Amino acid sequence: MSSSFGQNIQVHIFGQSHSPMLGVSIDGLPAGYELDLQHIQSFLDRRRGGKDAHSTTRAEPDQFRIVSGLIDGATCGAPLCALFENIDTCSADYQQVATIPRPSHVDYYVDEKYFGAQDIRGGGHFSGRMTLPLCFAGAVCLQLLNRWDIHIGAHIEQIHTVLDQPYDPLAVTLDDLQHGGSFPVNDPAVETTMKQVIADAAAEGDSVGGVIECAVIGLPIGVGSPLFAGIENRLSTAIFAVPAVRGIEFGAGFAAAGMLGSEHNDAFCLKEDADTTRHNDLHVNDLHVGELDHKSNNAGGVVGGLSTGMPLIFRVAIKPTSSIAKEQDSVDLDSMQPVKLSIQGRHDPCIVPRAVPCIEAAAAITLADMVVNSHA
Repeated sequence: MSSSFGQNIQVHIFGQSHSPMLGVSIDGLPAGYELDLQHIQSFLDRRRGGKDAHSTTRAEPDQFRIVSGLIDGATCGAPLCALFENIDTCSADYQQVATIPRPSHVDYYVDEKYFGAQDIRGGGHFSGRMTLPLCFAGAVCLQLLNRWDIHIGAHIEQIHTVLDQPYDPLAVTLDDLQHGGSFPVNDPAVETTMKQVIADAAAEGDSVGGVIECAVIGLPIGVGSPLFAGIENRLSTAIFAVPAVRGIEFGAGFAAAGMLGSEHNDAFCLKEDADTTRHNDLHVNDLHVGELDHKSNNAGGVVGGLSTGMPLIFRVAIKPTSSIAKEQDSVDLDSMQPVKLSIQGRHDPCIVPRAVPCIEAAAAITLADMVVNSHA
């Protein structure tokens, strides 16, 4: 089981959904950075359930306790470790999971992998609850990135078939990324419709999924590497740590398959303030500035694994919540007979709103790990 990520900044997540505590250790943070702990808590509150009708009724406080890594509020070079208590658990809701696996959940597969020794309560270490320590690490990395003038934000681009206004891939601004709240959309007019779609599905004992669009601005040219260590590779690995993710695309994404090369290529042009006299005397640091601009951004800000200096744009598909009250087919593993299963307990009718900060966090961890050496 691998619950660690990163090369320069290493994030290690531990615990289970219903264990007494869960937490995260972050190693490799630059020393001497003062952290805004209130801002971290506000970021975690965006992910927290139990506060509105479109999320689970499990109401955990999600307050963290830092046990190492800070001196007088600033990083000190030691691993930063934070713990969270699990208080509002209802483990009895998962008794049937031991013998009747839930469709599209990991229950049956993890039972085969660990020979029945796994923690079935709330999904154990495979639970969406594990995105809480992920978000803590992401909130820390976001503060580092912001100090380096790199900013990340995301919004709900789609709930079921209802669409929000996408980011302008050529001109994402800092204001565009500062949504806040528990239901971030670009067009406030779609929020009511989206919430009604979620409520209608919940009333039927069902669930819905959607799409999250994330943007990063301020990345210098050339972050990343070819082949296995490109931005897309590293981001995809971290993004898929969020259990509900089913796909990711950058820029035009899958739509590129239906475009001509002349349509998809991002043509070059000079920046308005370009210095056209400097090309004969290039220095290494100049390569990160760049005098060229682009007329489009179908690449989504990354080509050949390297950042292009344009806004980094990617979209993430989130599946409908697997735990639904509507009756489904399963098998009783004791009797090996088909059974009907209606899942009880506390579950989100739509995971998408609470997944938005999780996607931001995964992106922040990845990019902080990739650029920390040039800023430490």
